[in-house]
Amino acid sequence: MTSKTIFISADHGLAIVYFLQTDVVKTLLKKGVEIVFLTDDVLLDQIAEKFGQPGILFEGLRLNQARKYSEQKDPTIQYWLHHLRRFGASKKINTAALDSQIPQVEFEAKGKRRAILPLIRFVLFLMRHFRFVRKFVYKQQLKYSPDIYSDLFSKYKPGLVVSSSPGWRYDRYLLREAAVHGIPTAAVVVGWDNPSSYSIAGAPIDWINCWSQIQKEELVDGSDWDPKQIHIGGIPTYDGYYKKLWLMPKAEYFNLHHLDPNRKLISFACSFVTFAPNIENIKTLVDLIENNLLDYPAQLLIRLHPNHFLDDPHFRSEQEAIRKLASENKFIHMVEPVPLGGELGYYSGEDMPEKTSMMAYSDVFTTVYSTMVVEAAIHNRPIVSICIDVPGGWNDPNKYSLSLKEIGEWPTHLRFRNAQAGQVAFDQEALRVALNRALNQSDFQEENRQQFVENEITFTDASSGTRVAEFLYSKIDKHFVKGE
Repeated sequence: MTSKTIFISADHGLAIVYFLQTDVVKTLLKKGVEIVFLTDDVLLDQIAEKFGQPGILFEGLRLNQARKYSEQKDPTIQYWLHHLRRFGASKKINTAALDSQIPQVEFEAKGKRRAILPLIRFVLFLMRHFRFVRKFVYKQQLKYSPDIYSDLFSKYKPGLVVSSSPGWRYDRYLLREAAVHGIPTAAVVVGWDNPSSYSIAGAPIDWINCWSQIQKEELVDGSDWDPKQIHIGGIPTYDGYYKKLWLMPKAEYFNLHHLDPNRKLISFACSFVTFAPNIENIKTLVDLIENNLLDYPAQLLIRLHPNHFLDDPHFRSEQEAIRKLASENKFIHMVEPVPLGGELGYYSGEDMPEKTSMMAYSDVFTTVYSTMVVEAAIHNRPIVSICIDVPGGWNDPNKYSLSLKEIGEWPTHLRFRNAQAGQVAFDQEALRVALNRALNQSDFQEENRQQFVENEITFTDASSGTRVAEFLYSKIDKHFVKGE
């Protein structure tokens, strides 16, 4: 007998948007599916109140129990298995993003962890070159499958467990338990860079939906997925851009941020703050605008990054410096992402009207290489990626830094540059030239932007939510069998 109940795990703010603010859940409910939506326990009532409707139930994801298990059950072994899973992708794909992040882990390693680094490097080398080593590491992970959710499996008897990653985060425990119970599993790729930045699955996964043929190739060549397991359904989150679900009227948006309708709007979305400061990019923009060094009078709207709100003194310090710039300069404004709170952080569906309107009404959109370059391209806005380093990075011997000039070869960044979907600036003069070109010729690189979007998200007709839902519905009670 087929169970029409499915579990959906959403352990990230972007997953809330992906499932609950698109046609994914809506389409599944229309098909008579009962959905048990698992998310952060702290926010359960808040999310249930906002998105509750017939056919959908809400349960806690028990992230504290999952974290406790990872920290108490062979924590050292689990830590290094997670590290190997994360960075052990095949060298058949561009591993530049992984290669740049391994030094951070080694930099932060202390005590016994530092002593074992040579062995870990050797195993990663083997994983990059040999599939059987990747498979061995993958299987070792599966030994760590706690009994956290068995009562939920007994209560609801789902025919499919869906997660917003293939076990790359704490969802690995839910998915491993599902496999132990013989329940089919599926994952969706929520982030643009996920297949090239997170590598091997952390749990047995029968099916996965990705954005594009590019991501499919990364999954197959980098992490050994069978092509028949993979569905290209696009990215439902962006359907709302094409439907203009969140776009505020321009006058209302400008009034919200005290923007001047007679000045050109340049926006800057902070990114990459985990590894490098954004402040030099911002200071350079402020200098160009406040000193009237551009061809048109302009104003700057700065969007903070969710990581600016993490409990890190460096991130807080940069946030404060940005606030100071905005308060001291007439044509500099700032906007904060809206928090969901709890484990879901500042990646929030509450923020979609703000994000949409900022991109739609910017005369030039600037960032480092944020995922928002894809979103800005959907809005057909001229894009400039700014990579101006603070000398010395974070200038703290205890804090890992990575030059912005070194990240252009990361897979997503390289695709953006190769597509010529936007300009790139490494110093103030190059930025001045790029901004003036964009301000004087708004259709500069327009065809490139359109092709870039098609390559990266596949479907530009607002159909991805329905496509993903149809795919998931078709996999209820179905395991993947190799050779089918």
